[in-house]
Amino acid sequence: MSREFPDIIDPWKAADGKRTFQGTMPINRMKRLDALLAPELKGQDDAVLARGVAEFVARFSYDRQGLITIQLDVRAELPLVCQRSLEPYREKVNRRSLLTVIEDVAEQELIPDIYDPVLVEHRRMALLDIVEEELLLAVPQVPRNPESAEIALSTDGIIRRPSEMEKEPTHKPFAGLAGLLKEKTED
Repeated sequence: MSREFPDIIDPWKAADGKRTFQGTMPINRMKRLDALLAPELKGQDDAVLARGVAEFVARFSYDRQGLITIQLDVRAELPLVCQRSLEPYREKVNRRSLLTVIEDVAEQELIPDIYDPVLVEHRRMALLDIVEEELLLAVPQVPRNPESAEIALSTDGIIRRPSEMEKEPTHKPFAGLAGLLKEKTED
């Protein structure tokens, strides 16, 4: 982990000094996020499944209303499992958020809509927590690798690509039925 920042900060002091913290954090330290990522295979040097780091920049200041604001930029590549192909891939994340500090959940109703609230207790805030929260918000509900081809299931249950589906002969069991019905109605 880059040590250009402390683990725990006082957001009021950081805003008073208009401080900027930046650095990198190992993704494997983010336990809530880790549960959503592709499983890491021990002993395999697969770059797709490697956890890597998250880069961040957090700028503290006050707005015109006197609210503590944090402009947070987070970049990372998250190893996810594509739900289309069931193959691992890297989801590129580049998020910018504007946060404000609150000490009580009731304060949430008072902040402007442009801010996302960050609940702080005892004037202590972990930078790891806000970076992890941003990455959690970036994980898609249904991860899909944009580079994977679309996959479809045929009627026999075998997974085939759409191009293969077109080549598959179509069996039409009731094709001759129209002719038989026409013959019966003429009789």
